[in-house]
Amino acid sequence: MTRTRGEGKVTFNYPQPPEKGKAIGEWLTTQAEGYTETFYLLAHADDGVIWGRLSGGKLVTAPVSPALNDETLQNARLFSKGIEIYLWRDGDGNFQARSIKDGEGNARQYFDEAQILWGTHSEPTQGGFTLMSDGAQGLRHSVPIEVKAHGRGRPLRLKLRHYLDEDDKGFVRVAYSRLVDLTAND
Repeated sequence: MTRTRGEGKVTFNYPQPPEKGKAIGEWLTTQAEGYTETFYLLAHADDGVIWGRLSGGKLVTAPVSPALNDETLQNARLFSKGIEIYLWRDGDGNFQARSIKDGEGNARQYFDEAQILWGTHSEPTQGGFTLMSDGAQGLRHSVPIEVKAHGRGRPLRLKLRHYLDEDDKGFVRVAYSRLVDLTAND
């Protein structure tokens, strides 16, 4: 696992979450308006994992993924190298939202971590997605990038950034984390 440390400016915002019954994809797309960088979506729902990509102002999800809807969604992260929009359900079943943006705001220490995602075999699918499978369990997920996996190792990496806080006694802890990038080591 590769880790890098750094310090940079960061802003935390808490946008108004979507109302019940509103299309989640539309809400996420609206939150990303004005940014030109590539965004990826990683969402967890009652019926599975949903990967997606924001392309040309339109959120595209994998053809083999469950639908992105407010009834089954537990959380969603729309992320890029500069910002993450995070949507989750609280204990009462209501949506809450937070965004973390790098490059402006208060200085904060952080460290980056590359986590290995499962998937030793790849199969290209529609729209630039790749269906990844691993082992005999039949577990699969369809990522929004092209991956060439040949059964040796797990090439997918999910880059996380962990922001640190120091308490009044000098103890440092991870206060917030966000997704930064999705890559493949072909």
